[in-house]
Amino acid sequence: MKKPIKILAIIVSVLLGIIFLVFLYVNLSDMPKHEVKDLPIKVTYDSTSVFQGKKIVETVCWTCHQGDDGRLSGTMFSQPESAFGEIWTANITNHATQGIGRYSDGELAYMLRTGINRDGRFIGPFMLFPNMADQDLAAIIAYLRSDSPVTKGVDVKRPAPSYSFLAKALFKLGAMKPLSAPEDEIVAPPVSDAQNYGKYLATAVFACYECHSKSFETNNVLHPEHSEGYFAGGNPVEDRDFNLVFSSNLTPSRTSGIGSWNRDDFDRAIRTGISPNQKLLNSIMPRFSLMSDVEVDAIWTYLQSLEPVDVPEMVASK
Repeated sequence: MKKPIKILAIIVSVLLGIIFLVFLYVNLSDMPKHEVKDLPIKVTYDSTSVFQGKKIVETVCWTCHQGDDGRLSGTMFSQPESAFGEIWTANITNHATQGIGRYSDGELAYMLRTGINRDGRFIGPFMLFPNMADQDLAAIIAYLRSDSPVTKGVDVKRPAPSYSFLAKALFKLGAMKPLSAPEDEIVAPPVSDAQNYGKYLATAVFACYECHSKSFETNNVLHPEHSEGYFAGGNPVEDRDFNLVFSSNLTPSRTSGIGSWNRDDFDRAIRTGISPNQKLLNSIMPRFSLMSDVEVDAIWTYLQSLEPVDVPEMVASK
């Protein structure tokens, strides 16, 4: 009996030793550094491009990067006690040293595609746009470089992330890592193909699926339609006061989705934040007031093409 016990003790000791070494590696080693590249991209600064960039930035980026000064100067994204630790969003005003003024257009494009910032740090899993058309990505850069009041340079540097053990482990053990930059040009579907254009807008541009699928943890950034609970809601999202809000079901379920809504109901909800029953939607939900009728129609058409999914009352669209 002594020999099996001795062998078991050795195995347990080895396993504990491995766990201890992993613990030391995760806690004491530096965060991974990645190669920074200058991705070829053609940015034009005409009024059409700048307006398209404004439309995207002031809905998608504004939600997380809005500072108390009313500019894109960054804010606290997650609190110290959260699963990922204390994280602040970056200053993305066009300040020459503290904002995106220190980036080239190619470095900005590379960061938005891969998640690797100018310092070689992976900033994902959020703020990744691997499927966005080159033209729309260039429009974002054009607007961030503009003289808009919200992009005007602010001389403030937000704190570096203070990651939790979990976040460090995910980064250092490769569970969360940068995406590869696309090798070919990405082109948006034609506007005339309403359903596919709507899918493109709802996934690749405005990233509606990220909040309105089951969980950020199970979202598939490269193939959004494979995300668990795709557009069926239920994702616990923190508002600006760090209160949890469950995202709504956007499938055409008549009992818990938007199946009983009409196109005008949807238009009013996403533009003004008022649902068909006159309920004011949480402020964490962007107001798409700049969205064109064609874009609203396309997203509506796509959402109506999804399979209806019935969900619990707490995530039902109202």
